[in-house]
Amino acid sequence: MTRQAASPPTPAQFYIELPLYEEVTFSPDHSVEGWLIRYSDAPLDVYCPECGSHSVFTRLLSNVNHAPEAWTYDPLFDVKFICSRNREHKLYFQFKVAGRTMQKIGQFPSLAALNLYDVKKYSGILDKPKFQELTKAIGLAAHGVGVGSFVYLRRIFEMLVEEAHQLARSPEAWIETGEKLDEEEFNKARMAEKIQLLHKHLPSFLVENRSLYGILSKGVHELSEQECLAAFPIVRIGIEIILDAKVEQLSRMKKQEAARKAIQALAENRAW
Repeated sequence: MTRQAASPPTPAQFYIELPLYEEVTFSPDHSVEGWLIRYSDAPLDVYCPECGSHSVFTRLLSNVNHAPEAWTYDPLFDVKFICSRNREHKLYFQFKVAGRTMQKIGQFPSLAALNLYDVKKYSGILDKPKFQELTKAIGLAAHGVGVGSFVYLRRIFEMLVEEAHQLARSPEAWIETGEKLDEEEFNKARMAEKIQLLHKHLPSFLVENRSLYGILSKGVHELSEQECLAAFPIVRIGIEIILDAKVEQLSRMKKQEAARKAIQALAENRAW
């Protein structure tokens, strides 16, 4: 997989977002961006699997060549970082350069290990199979499998809509909204239309961006692996924003229930 870097990745993006073996070609106008991948001393704020939490990693760097084209001189180079919490914890990256094309050919810990921490919070709102599908999507994208990652994200999207469908069918929803879902209309509708019919039961971001499902479906049926991989970070953010809304809703419901019980206990206290 090769792409011309019209908008070159930052060092952090190249280290912890781009999959292995994706080739990025830097134009002569972007020599500085290539140099930064090789020599930048900017720290990385990323999950440390050994610490079990986010940490700031500092770059181990020596023999810096300040020539803008210096990154093209060595066919292979390594990038190493040390965790600020524990200097025994390190990140390793290895890059290959051919002409003006660079690719990451090795790293430890894996991309999946560095990226999975931030989705752990969704295990409370996704059942085990769906949470595993989310982590599989991230793992596949980390290993350069774009279409497969879209398949799993689309399944999660469909699950979120079906959850709202079941809620809309419940008697409680009829009482709350004063509306009854027309099942025949719903079953005949396309996904975008279904989302609109369920708008009172879905996060507003999902309703406003219901075209996301079309992007996922196009990725599964039409786009190349490279096109899916390029779109994956954006699509993943969209899914996570939807899940964030559900996390916030669950947290609010728990807080309200705890407050209700506390107020009830206080009201029943004879001293009041």
